[in-house]
Amino acid sequence: MTLMRALSSAATLAAVALLATACATAPGASAPTSSVAPSGPSTLPTADGVDEVEAAWLDGGRSFALVTWGSSSCAPVLGDVAASGQSIRVTFAASAEKACTDDLAPRALMVPVPEGVDVTSEVEIEVVHGERTDTVDLDARAEAPQGPTEYQPSAGWFDDGIVLLTWGSGSCVPVVNDVQQTDAGATVTFAEIDGVCTMDMAPRLTPIMLSQPDDDEAFELTLVGAGLDGEIVVEG
Repeated sequence: MTLMRALSSAATLAAVALLATACATAPGASAPTSSVAPSGPSTLPTADGVDEVEAAWLDGGRSFALVTWGSSSCAPVLGDVAASGQSIRVTFAASAEKACTDDLAPRALMVPVPEGVDVTSEVEIEVVHGERTDTVDLDARAEAPQGPTEYQPSAGWFDDGIVLLTWGSGSCVPVVNDVQQTDAGATVTFAEIDGVCTMDMAPRLTPIMLSQPDDDEAFELTLVGAGLDGEIVVEG
Protein backbone atom coordinates (compact mmCIF):
# COMPACT_ATOMS: atom_id res chain seq x y z
CA MET A 1 0.00 0.00 0.00
CA THR A 2 1.47 3.44 -0.91
CA LEU A 3 1.31 6.67 1.03
CA MET A 4 -0.85 8.20 -1.80
CA ARG A 5 -3.06 6.22 -0.73
CA ALA A 6 -22.40 -5.12 9.27
CA LEU A 7 -26.31 -6.98 11.07
CA SER A 8 -27.01 -6.26 7.27
CA SER A 9 -25.70 -3.98 4.55
CA ALA A 10 -28.52 -1.56 5.37
CA ALA A 11 -27.41 -1.49 9.01
CA THR A 12 -23.87 -0.83 7.91
CA LEU A 13 -24.91 2.08 5.69
CA ALA A 14 -27.05 3.49 8.48
CA ALA A 15 -24.11 3.32 10.86
CA VAL A 16 -21.90 5.02 8.32
CA ALA A 17 -24.45 7.78 7.82
CA LEU A 18 -24.56 8.29 11.60
CA LEU A 19 -20.80 8.54 11.66
CA ALA A 20 -20.83 11.10 8.87
CA THR A 21 -23.26 13.37 10.72
CA ALA A 22 -21.09 13.15 13.81
CA CYS A 23 -17.84 13.73 11.96
CA ALA A 24 -17.16 17.01 13.71
CA THR A 25 -16.66 15.09 16.95
CA ALA A 26 -15.62 11.72 15.54
CA PRO A 27 -12.38 10.20 16.82
CA GLY A 28 -10.81 10.65 13.42
CA ALA A 29 -11.22 14.41 13.87
CA SER A 30 -8.48 14.81 16.46
CA ALA A 31 -4.96 13.52 16.63
CA PRO A 32 -4.60 10.85 19.34
CA THR A 33 -1.86 10.99 21.94
CA SER A 34 0.91 8.57 21.09
CA SER A 35 4.30 7.67 22.49
CA VAL A 36 5.45 7.16 18.89
CA ALA A 37 6.32 10.34 17.03
CA PRO A 38 3.66 11.08 14.41
CA SER A 39 4.62 11.18 10.78
CA GLY A 40 2.67 12.25 7.76
CA PRO A 41 2.51 14.65 4.88
CA SER A 42 4.85 17.59 5.26
CA THR A 43 2.83 19.78 2.91
CA LEU A 44 -0.18 21.90 3.79
CA PRO A 45 -3.71 20.74 2.85
CA THR A 46 -5.14 21.68 -0.51
CA ALA A 47 -7.97 24.17 -0.95
CA ASP A 48 -10.62 21.46 -0.39
CA GLY A 49 -9.10 20.56 2.98
CA VAL A 50 -7.52 17.26 1.92
CA ASP A 51 -3.85 16.56 1.44
CA GLU A 52 -2.92 12.89 1.01
CA VAL A 53 -5.39 9.97 1.01
CA GLU A 54 -4.58 6.55 2.48
CA ALA A 55 -6.69 3.42 3.09
CA ALA A 56 -6.89 0.53 5.57
CA TRP A 57 -8.99 -2.64 5.75
CA LEU A 58 -11.45 -2.90 8.66
CA ASP A 59 -13.96 -5.39 10.08
CA GLY A 60 -12.54 -8.42 8.28
CA GLY A 61 -12.87 -6.77 4.86
CA ARG A 62 -16.50 -5.68 5.23
CA SER A 63 -15.36 -2.06 5.13
CA PHE A 64 -12.29 0.09 4.85
CA ALA A 65 -11.14 3.41 6.23
CA LEU A 66 -10.06 6.37 4.17
CA VAL A 67 -7.48 8.44 6.00
CA THR A 68 -6.94 12.04 4.98
CA TRP A 69 -4.69 14.70 6.42
CA GLY A 70 -6.00 18.19 7.06
CA SER A 71 -7.76 20.42 9.58
CA SER A 72 -9.09 18.46 12.56
CA SER A 73 -12.20 20.68 12.64
CA CYS A 74 -13.10 20.18 8.97
CA ALA A 75 -13.10 16.44 8.32
CA PRO A 76 -14.44 15.08 4.99
CA VAL A 77 -18.03 13.79 4.79
CA LEU A 78 -18.91 10.59 2.92
CA GLY A 79 -20.95 11.06 -0.22
CA ASP A 80 -21.50 8.56 -3.03
CA VAL A 81 -19.88 5.10 -3.13
CA ALA A 82 -19.97 3.06 -6.35
CA ALA A 83 -18.07 0.06 -7.68
CA SER A 84 -17.12 -1.24 -11.09
CA GLY A 85 -15.27 -4.54 -10.96
CA GLN A 86 -12.38 -4.13 -8.55
CA SER A 87 -12.52 -0.34 -8.63
CA ILE A 88 -14.43 1.64 -5.98
CA ARG A 89 -15.20 5.31 -6.51
CA VAL A 90 -15.78 7.32 -3.33
CA THR A 91 -16.98 10.91 -3.50
CA PHE A 92 -16.72 13.23 -0.54
CA ALA A 93 -19.88 15.29 -0.04
CA ALA A 94 -19.68 19.05 -0.32
CA SER A 95 -19.63 20.67 3.10
CA ALA A 96 -20.78 24.10 4.21
CA GLU A 97 -18.20 26.86 4.14
CA LYS A 98 -16.74 27.47 7.57
CA ALA A 99 -13.50 28.47 9.21
CA CYS A 100 -11.13 25.56 9.85
CA THR A 101 -8.39 25.25 12.43
CA ASP A 102 -4.88 25.64 11.03
CA ASP A 103 -3.59 22.19 11.99
CA LEU A 104 -2.64 19.02 10.14
CA ALA A 105 -4.26 15.89 11.62
CA PRO A 106 -5.27 12.43 10.36
CA ARG A 107 -9.06 12.05 9.87
CA ALA A 108 -10.61 8.61 9.19
CA LEU A 109 -13.85 7.91 7.37
CA MET A 110 -15.49 4.44 7.22
CA VAL A 111 -16.67 3.14 3.83
CA PRO A 112 -18.62 -0.14 3.37
CA VAL A 113 -17.28 -2.42 0.63
CA PRO A 114 -19.88 -2.45 -2.18
CA GLU A 115 -21.48 -5.74 -3.20
CA GLY A 116 -19.57 -7.55 -5.92
CA VAL A 117 -16.09 -6.40 -4.95
CA ASP A 118 -13.72 -9.32 -4.28
CA VAL A 119 -11.57 -8.37 -1.28
CA THR A 120 -9.30 -11.38 -1.89
CA SER A 121 -7.98 -9.48 -4.95
CA GLU A 122 -6.37 -6.06 -5.03
CA VAL A 123 -8.86 -3.19 -4.86
CA GLU A 124 -8.35 0.22 -6.42
CA ILE A 125 -10.06 3.18 -4.76
CA GLU A 126 -10.66 6.50 -6.48
CA VAL A 127 -11.36 9.32 -4.05
CA VAL A 128 -13.04 12.39 -5.49
CA HIS A 129 -12.82 15.53 -3.39
CA GLY A 130 -13.60 18.85 -4.94
CA GLU A 131 -11.96 19.10 -8.34
CA ARG A 132 -9.28 16.57 -7.45
CA THR A 133 -9.19 12.78 -7.66
CA ASP A 134 -6.67 10.63 -5.78
CA THR A 135 -6.11 6.90 -6.20
CA VAL A 136 -5.08 4.47 -3.48
CA ASP A 137 -4.82 0.66 -3.55
CA LEU A 138 -5.76 -1.93 -0.95
CA ASP A 139 -3.81 -5.20 -1.02
CA ALA A 140 -5.70 -8.46 -1.45
CA ARG A 141 -6.90 -10.07 1.78
CA ALA A 142 -6.26 -13.73 2.55
CA GLU A 143 -9.97 -14.35 3.22
CA ALA A 144 -13.31 -12.80 2.40
CA PRO A 145 -15.61 -11.79 5.29
CA GLN A 146 -18.16 -14.35 6.43
CA GLY A 147 -21.60 -12.96 7.28
CA PRO A 148 -22.51 -9.56 8.72
CA THR A 149 -20.45 -7.64 11.23
CA GLU A 150 -20.31 -8.86 14.80
CA TYR A 151 -19.63 -5.32 16.06
CA GLN A 152 -16.21 -6.24 17.39
CA PRO A 153 -13.17 -3.92 17.44
CA SER A 154 -10.77 -4.20 14.52
CA ALA A 155 -7.79 -2.29 13.20
CA GLY A 156 -5.94 -1.98 9.92
CA TRP A 157 -2.64 -0.56 8.76
CA PHE A 158 -2.18 2.52 6.64
CA ASP A 159 1.23 3.97 5.81
CA ASP A 160 1.67 6.06 8.96
CA GLY A 161 -0.07 3.88 11.55
CA ILE A 162 -3.37 2.12 12.17
CA VAL A 163 -7.06 2.96 12.12
CA LEU A 164 -8.90 1.46 15.09
CA LEU A 165 -12.61 0.68 14.66
CA THR A 166 -14.73 0.37 17.79
CA TRP A 167 -18.52 0.18 18.11
CA GLY A 168 -20.66 1.97 20.67
CA SER A 169 -22.32 5.25 21.53
CA GLY A 170 -21.77 7.92 18.93
CA SER A 171 -21.76 10.54 21.68
CA CYS A 172 -18.99 8.87 23.71
CA VAL A 173 -16.13 8.36 21.30
CA PRO A 174 -12.87 6.79 22.55
CA VAL A 175 -10.14 9.20 23.63
CA VAL A 176 -6.57 7.87 23.56
CA ASN A 177 -4.49 8.68 26.64
CA ASP A 178 -1.33 6.77 25.80
CA VAL A 179 0.24 4.39 23.30
CA GLN A 180 3.20 2.13 24.07
CA GLN A 181 4.66 0.12 21.18
CA THR A 182 6.94 -2.93 21.15
CA ASP A 183 8.16 -5.09 18.27
CA ALA A 184 5.22 -7.48 18.68
CA GLY A 185 2.42 -5.01 19.28
CA ALA A 186 1.19 -1.96 21.12
CA THR A 187 -0.88 -1.13 24.19
CA VAL A 188 -3.44 1.63 23.74
CA THR A 189 -4.87 3.16 26.91
CA PHE A 190 -8.11 5.15 26.74
CA ALA A 191 -9.55 7.80 29.02
CA GLU A 192 -12.47 6.61 31.11
CA ILE A 193 -15.88 7.82 29.99
CA ASP A 194 -17.33 10.58 32.18
CA GLY A 195 -20.96 11.38 31.46
CA VAL A 196 -24.15 9.96 29.94
CA CYS A 197 -23.92 8.30 26.52
CA THR A 198 -26.62 7.89 23.90
CA MET A 199 -27.97 4.35 23.42
CA ASP A 200 -26.91 3.86 19.81
CA MET A 201 -24.44 1.57 18.05
CA ALA A 202 -22.15 3.56 15.82
CA PRO A 203 -18.73 2.89 14.30
CA ARG A 204 -16.01 5.09 15.84
CA LEU A 205 -12.68 5.43 14.00
CA THR A 206 -9.45 6.40 15.71
CA PRO A 207 -6.21 6.91 13.74
CA ILE A 208 -3.16 6.03 15.84
CA MET A 209 0.40 6.74 14.77
CA LEU A 210 2.47 3.54 14.95
CA SER A 211 5.51 2.16 13.16
CA GLN A 212 4.61 -0.84 11.00
CA PRO A 213 6.99 -3.80 11.52
CA ASP A 214 9.22 -4.78 8.62
CA ASP A 215 8.35 -8.50 8.93
CA ASP A 216 5.05 -10.31 8.40
CA GLU A 217 4.61 -11.32 12.04
CA ALA A 218 1.20 -10.70 13.60
CA PHE A 219 0.95 -7.35 15.35
CA GLU A 220 -1.32 -7.46 18.41
CA LEU A 221 -3.10 -4.45 19.81
CA THR A 222 -4.01 -4.44 23.51
CA LEU A 223 -6.86 -2.09 24.39
CA VAL A 224 -7.14 -0.83 27.97
CA GLY A 225 -9.92 1.26 29.54
CA ALA A 226 -13.22 2.85 28.52
CA GLY A 227 -14.88 -0.60 28.35
CA LEU A 228 -12.73 -1.61 25.39
CA ASP A 229 -10.37 -4.01 27.20
CA GLY A 230 -9.16 -6.83 24.99
CA GLU A 231 -6.68 -7.88 22.31
CA ILE A 232 -7.02 -7.72 18.54
CA VAL A 233 -4.64 -8.47 15.66
CA VAL A 234 -4.11 -5.58 13.27
CA GLU A 235 -5.22 -6.41 9.72
CA GLY A 236 -2.67 -6.12 6.96
